[in-house]
Amino acid sequence: MRKRKLEVVVISDVHLGTFGCHAGELLSYLNSISPEKLILNGDIIDIWQFRKRYFPKNHLQVIKKIIDLSTKGTEVYYITGNHDEMLRKFSDVTMGNIHILDKLTMNLDGKKAWVFHGDVFDASIQHTKWIAKLGGWGYDFLILINRFINWFLVKMGREKYSLSKKIKSSVKKALKYIADFEKVAADLAIENGYKYVVCGHIHQPQMLRKVNKNGTCLYLNSGDWIENLTALEYHDKRWELYHFNEDKLSPFYSDEDIKSMNYKELLAAITITGKK
Repeated sequence: MRKRKLEVVVISDVHLGTFGCHAGELLSYLNSISPEKLILNGDIIDIWQFRKRYFPKNHLQVIKKIIDLSTKGTEVYYITGNHDEMLRKFSDVTMGNIHILDKLTMNLDGKKAWVFHGDVFDASIQHTKWIAKLGGWGYDFLILINRFINWFLVKMGREKYSLSKKIKSSVKKALKYIADFEKVAADLAIENGYKYVVCGHIHQPQMLRKVNKNGTCLYLNSGDWIENLTALEYHDKRWELYHFNEDKLSPFYSDEDIKSMNYKELLAAITITGKK
């Protein structure tokens, strides 16, 4: 498989360590690209819902693949989110080509870009964290139920169905929250002279031109790898929103060396690399 060369790739809300994470599909995508910069825009490892009994092999393979990309020259920026907020104590730490940050600014062909996860706008997380965590567990359970439903639908020859998407799209408050999130992010970006603002957090992939009385910017959201399986790609002075489900990649394609490793070997490889 020939790898696509890209300047910047942004993924977010992978939630490794949860039932809803599509780690195999993400691994396929990472194997199909060769980015100069890989931005992990928050909630990559779900520390909130971490379980010792549930961290499958392909979740470890994703971590190993990201480390391998960094050792081959890709600059990896891990921007902390709310589900991996424990990593914020390591903000501004650099290990080789891996950088842990709370936010990132870049110059892309003369235009300023501002990248952050977006949970700073979420009052429910900032002030009532236990409620937000409870909601996260409920969401994970809903995704698990949805997988069983989709298994039966596929067996019956019918299309898959997303319970959480249906709930979100039918609730006016959820739609208002998304619109408010986009507006606040764009207004702040314009106020500070950014032409691009790149977020995650709300699991809503998007590319929108935002305009107010002070100017304009392009609002971008990388979506997630729970339901939408999306990423943002920047190359040749333009952004694209990538959808895995519209691609022709083999579902569990991976590098042969990673594929051949067992669970203990993967864990050992990741640990040894982290100590270097």
